[in-house]
Amino acid sequence: MNEISPEQLLSQIRSLNQQLQSPPANEAAPGASFGDMFKASLDSVNEAQQHSSDLKVGFETGNTNATLAEVMIASQKANLSFRAVTEVRNKLVTAYQDIMNMPV
Repeated sequence: MNEISPEQLLSQIRSLNQQLQSPPANEAAPGASFGDMFKASLDSVNEAQQHSSDLKVGFETGNTNATLAEVMIASQKANLSFRAVTEVRNKLVTAYQDIMNMPV
C-alpha cells in the first residue's frame, strides 16, 4: 500500500486551494439564460462524476499513479456537486409547485 507523506499531502492541499481560488472555466457568460447556466453546472457535475469513476477504476486496477487520497477527494467532490445539483432541482420543483398552486 502506498504511504502518504505529509509533504505530498500538503502539496495536494495547496494545489486544490489554488484550483478553488481560480475562476471556473465553464462559467456562463454575462446575460446567459438560467437554462444555459444550469446545463453548464450539470455538465460540470457529470465531468466530476466521470473523473471520479476513472480514478477509482484506475486505482483499483493499478493503471494510474493516483494516490488513495486523490481518489477519495475526487469521489467526495463528485458526491458533493451531485448533492448540490439535487438540492437545486428540489428547490426548483418546490417553486414550480408553489406557483402552480397560487390562486389566479
